[in-house]
Amino acid sequence: MTAAAPAPRRRKPRWTECPVAEVRRYLEPGPVVLVGSAWKGRADLMAMGWHTVMEFTPSLLGCVISRANHSHGLVRRSRECTINIPEAHWVDAVVGVGNCSGAEVDKFERFGFTAEPAREVGAPLVGECFVQIECRVVDTRLVNRYDFFVLEAVRARVDRSVRRPQTLHYRGGGEFMLSGPHIGRRALFAPGML
Repeated sequence: MTAAAPAPRRRKPRWTECPVAEVRRYLEPGPVVLVGSAWKGRADLMAMGWHTVMEFTPSLLGCVISRANHSHGLVRRSRECTINIPEAHWVDAVVGVGNCSGAEVDKFERFGFTAEPAREVGAPLVGECFVQIECRVVDTRLVNRYDFFVLEAVRARVDRSVRRPQTLHYRGGGEFMLSGPHIGRRALFAPGML
């Protein structure tokens, strides 16, 4: 049995109230992604930070796509999309994608992204992203009330030449956090919990 590591020293907290509308700044769900969508020959791209893993098998993902976004209607009608993860050096283009509407501009062209055909869905992949996930909408029960889509990943690929990628994590208020050093603790996990 491995001895437990000593507990870190606790610092003295200096508590202050936090508006509940800002708790998302501390619970961010993961890297900012680019969502590719298409319907009737019109493709779009949106930046998204509100997503979550829901299940392993089948691989279910949940995400909020606001009805204020042009992508909402494309994903809702086509019932499919792609989730693409960019590296941190794309931050300015990612912010640009989030600051305009696909109803008015071709975001792929304007921000230098390459729309690539997906194999399982009609939505475009983003060629510059090191992870590309093709998804189908499998549950829309929460869309009307919360703009929450449940997606099933039907195909995914990862560019293995990108080792230890640095990703963007949106904290709100125009601030991003970057993924940091990797820390391995594989030996501490119980079998089946990896």
